[in-house]
Amino acid sequence: MRQILKISAFAIGAGTLLAGCATIPAPLAGNDFAATTPQQAVAQNASGQRVRWGGEIIKVEPRADRTCLEILGRELYDDARPKRRDQSQGRFVACKQGFLDPAEYPAGRDVTVVGSLAGNERHKVGDYDYTFAKVDASEVYLWPKRADYPPGYYDPFWGPCYGDPFWGPGWGGCGRWGWGGYWGGPPVVIVRPNPPPPKPGK
Repeated sequence: MRQILKISAFAIGAGTLLAGCATIPAPLAGNDFAATTPQQAVAQNASGQRVRWGGEIIKVEPRADRTCLEILGRELYDDARPKRRDQSQGRFVACKQGFLDPAEYPAGRDVTVVGSLAGNERHKVGDYDYTFAKVDASEVYLWPKRADYPPGYYDPFWGPCYGDPFWGPGWGGCGRWGWGGYWGGPPVVIVRPNPPPPKPGK
């Protein structure tokens, strides 16, 4: 009975999870964004294209009339949050009118920006003269901190592994509940025979 409850709850939770996993925050919504990366934009010295880029904040620099964020670009999930386990798409600078307090936008936090490309700018990264794609940002969306899960958990979307004492060792690619990348084969139920009856006289 407990096995049935576990599988049923898993199926319900998975369906709910997939239904809500691609909800994009309203400030970041839209479908008219250029399919270009920061590295490609640098190579083209691109301007005017509307982009939705995200990544990890490296530093924040308030200027006279705007605030500029240096960001390590990452591919985005379907909900527009930056991924953390993929290769960097290159650094870029996003500048927004007004003041953004560096204390509220600390290094290491996830951020997604919407805006128009405005060419390139160059400045040092250490001793290296680095060329950044530049975005005139209309939106700068700071994501909530990622939860710190124990080993076997991963955020977001409970992948690649999820486990606890009730659910078992994990699912989403790991353990007996692994279903491929997110889903895969069904759980294997092992039915053991009843032990033989005792011999007479014992």
